[in-house]
Formats: sequence, structure tokens, C-alpha cells
Amino acid sequence: MAGFRDWARENPRTLTIALSILGYALVFGAFGGVLPVPTIGKETVDLFSHLIAVVNTLALSALLLGVYLVKQRRLRQHRAAMLTAFTLIMVFLVLYLWKVGGGYEKEIVIRQGQFLADYESIVYGAYLLMLAVHIFLSAVSVPVVLHAVVLGLTQPIDRLGDTLHPRVGRIAAAAWSLSLFLGVVTYWMLNHVYSAVPR
Repeated sequence: MAGFRDWARENPRTLTIALSILGYALVFGAFGGVLPVPTIGKETVDLFSHLIAVVNTLALSALLLGVYLVKQRRLRQHRAAMLTAFTLIMVFLVLYLWKVGGGYEKEIVIRQGQFLADYESIVYGAYLLMLAVHIFLSAVSVPVVLHAVVLGLTQPIDRLGDTLHPRVGRIAAAAWSLSLFLGVVTYWMLNHVYSAVPR
């Protein structure tokens, strides 16, 4: 294990690339039906949707706490908060891949009488825009987040300021926070404000 830790410390970019490829492969495998995922029904899809929203809200809270802590120079607490956020995102990934690979995705439906139903095209457009930004940031932030985590775990905490970690971490935190926030907003629109049908 010490040999791998030494290698990871010396090769953080290589490890980041490998982990990013693995992450993308899992997502595309689940979407493409290649990944063997147990089938789930509507009730479980709905349950997973709610669990994902809770996990993402907790991850966003841990992430924002981590940003606050690093600004206070409380580096060990910052590391704990960010690792908590990352762990929660791993839980999200399992739930999400299981929901998509074993169940289905949902599509928003705005029915008469629902909030701002008279402005359906505007609401629907806003929902799609937020969903697109959420998905885009989720996809492009994977290597950035992973690189920040790899550096944070492999480099001595008192030397992280001399690495790319502060710069990469700022980008990762901004993209990740906005992605999580928009994910929670679109969840509420899809599951509580409006209606949803299987896509």
C-alpha cells in the first residue's frame, strides 16, 4: 500500500485520468445497459430520487462548509468536510447509476393548475436550461474534483499550498456547488412542484 501511495503522490495527474475514465465508463455503462444493475420498479425509482436529493443537499452543505473552513485556514477540518462531500457524491453515484441502469429517468410534465402553469413554455425552458447546466457541470467537474481530492489525499497538508490544489480546488468547488444546487432545484421541480413521467 505504501508503494501505491508513493506512486500516487508522484503521479497525481495519471491517477486522476485513470479515475476519471473509470467514472465515465461506469456512467456510460449504466446508461447504455452494459453495466449489470438490478432492476427496480417505480416505488424504488421514486425512493432513490428522494434519497439522491438528500445526499446531494448534504454534499452541498459539506462542500460549502469546506470552503468556509479553508478561508479560515482550518485545513484539517476543511479536509474532513471535503472528504465528507466526496464520500456523499460516491453514495450519490451508486444510487444514480442504480436508478438509471435498473429503473428509468423521469421527464417533467406541467399540468393545468400547477404553479405558473400558464407560463408552461418558460418554466419548461428554465427547467431544461438548469438541467443542462447541472449535467454539463457534473460531467466536466469529474476530473477537476478528482484531481483536487487526489492532491488533498496524497500530499502533506502543510504543502498543499505549493501544489495546484488551491487553484483546482476553487474551480472544483465552484462547479460542483452550482451543479449540486441546480440538481436539487430540478429535483424539487420534477418531484414536488410539477409532475413526472418515465422518459
